[in-house]
Amino acid sequence: MRELLWLIPALPFAGFLALVLFGSRLSRRVVATVGAGSVAISAVVAILISISFMSSPPQGHFYTQTLWTWMQVGGFTPSLSLYLDPLSLVMMMVVTFVGFLIHLYSVEFMADEEGYSRFFAYMNLFVGSMLTLVLAGDLLLLYLGWEGVGLCSYLLIGFWYKDPANGRAAMKAFIVTRVGDAAMAVGLFLLFYSLGTLEIQELMQRATQQWPVESGIAVAAAAFLLAGALGKSAQLPLQTWLPDAMAGPTPVSALIHAATMVTAGVYLIARTHVLFTLAPAVQSLVAIIGAVTLLMAGFSALTQRDIKRVLAYSTMSQIGYMFLALGVGAWSAAIFHFMTHAFFKALLFLSAGAVILALDHEHDIFRMGGLRKQLPLTFWTFLMAALSLSALPLVDAGFYSKELILWQEWSSDKGSIWLWAAGILGAFVTSLYTFRMVFVVFYGGPKTAVVKRPRNFMLLPMVILAFFSLFSGFLEMPATLGDVHVFTDFLKNTFRDEPVVSADTGMEFFMEVVASVASLAGLLLAHFFFIRKREAVRKLLQLPLAGSLHRLLFSGWGFERLYDWVLVKPFVGMARSNRDDFMDLIYSGIAWYQRLFYGALSLTQSGKVRWYAMGITLGAIMVIGMVVFL
Repeated sequence: MRELLWLIPALPFAGFLALVLFGSRLSRRVVATVGAGSVAISAVVAILISISFMSSPPQGHFYTQTLWTWMQVGGFTPSLSLYLDPLSLVMMMVVTFVGFLIHLYSVEFMADEEGYSRFFAYMNLFVGSMLTLVLAGDLLLLYLGWEGVGLCSYLLIGFWYKDPANGRAAMKAFIVTRVGDAAMAVGLFLLFYSLGTLEIQELMQRATQQWPVESGIAVAAAAFLLAGALGKSAQLPLQTWLPDAMAGPTPVSALIHAATMVTAGVYLIARTHVLFTLAPAVQSLVAIIGAVTLLMAGFSALTQRDIKRVLAYSTMSQIGYMFLALGVGAWSAAIFHFMTHAFFKALLFLSAGAVILALDHEHDIFRMGGLRKQLPLTFWTFLMAALSLSALPLVDAGFYSKELILWQEWSSDKGSIWLWAAGILGAFVTSLYTFRMVFVVFYGGPKTAVVKRPRNFMLLPMVILAFFSLFSGFLEMPATLGDVHVFTDFLKNTFRDEPVVSADTGMEFFMEVVASVASLAGLLLAHFFFIRKREAVRKLLQLPLAGSLHRLLFSGWGFERLYDWVLVKPFVGMARSNRDDFMDLIYSGIAWYQRLFYGALSLTQSGKVRWYAMGITLGAIMVIGMVVFL
């Protein structure tokens, strides 16, 4: 069964080709069947291969499928090879399963939009590229998938290209992530130059054998890869593109900017974790960046009015938790939170999309209200996802994945009380902005009329994701709540260097209580301000200091303006001042001579036949004279 691994990325690519070549001539029903069906079959194959892998694990708990050698140049022989191990299997299952549900949702959500076949072609191309990324056995093939998802991000963010703002958002995402991608490319050159291969497993072995811990080359390679991860995963300082990426259709936000693409950086660090263990300073930097990002993004989410921008900042914050875990070597905890986050964040976006569509594309949460009774199923699915995002104790997957991270921040030999404190504060802020959104959108009186209600193609994926948002966390439970370690036991053959964690059950229970109190405190504070005392928020924002702080957080801590002044305007100014340099004068001179010759030759085109006849005669005489006398 494992021999069919190549079909998993190939099927979405085949769907993309079919829609590009024939999409304009197909009915919408056929387009939807090809677009969603190709990902559905890919998901079925992925499930069958996963069952085969887990029921009869291959030797060494990994399987490599080499399709062909890509090129052979001076000892550089990268191959198109797929590598399946517990890590890539988890990623593959999330991408195909969640990807199919979002495609199914899109069949109805995009039904009235122009470019129906174009949308599904882009979505299929994205899924194929993401699967190439997570299954690649060679860093060069991984980089090909990496750039593929970047291209799809640009195409899908700017899908409604007739609005110039959407084009600018797409270009911004493309340019900002290119900064990290360029650094990652340098890292790949450095790795090949130093170790002579880009085959991932061989690369990790040679790095361990040839590089001592804290060696300069290991630090440089890890730093370049980290820069690439920061761009794709929207972490400081390359985070500014993600909020504007909400310009794309809501299914795009659910698939690319919540469930899969933005976690590519998390996967890259986890896949090359050996390099980061050889560079402890860079690994510590991963944790610090994650802690700062999760807090800054969380506070910014508190001030947003657009429901999708709230969720965008939430995504940045939750990926910050994953970076926090990676930074202390809690690789399995990071991937566990990636999985639960994919379920509940995709559900939040899909439920938000149902609300937006119901209110005739209204995005402002303060123009919503009272939807708990008008859209009951959407309310319950949104609430289940909100519970998981807020990590309220015992009843949702987010609690168990976030608790695992927080416990390892506290108790592992690489952890820190400051990192743990950042995680606890982040849990409080997350619960606060999440239930602010719930109470404003679904409670109170209605402010905008419901014009369209979601039907089965939208509701079914939401219900399925709600189930996994609640119950997927039971795959990994702490010693105080059942001591279940199915998920981490499955990944232990990939991550053999997990940090040493304290076995103090009493302290672990106390930490769970602290985290639970933080989440519940956020919920209660949100209830106080947005249910009981709504006027208190308005009065608070009228204070000068509070108003200024609100504007700062609303702008994403002013990074847009900072980058505009420090980077964009100086670059544009230099380009303008340098537009008449010496090299430009050469080409300007060539253009001037071209215009001169054109003017001279155009004089011969007078339209007078007599002059043409005279010219032909004189030319003939000159040619005959040259033949006779020369």
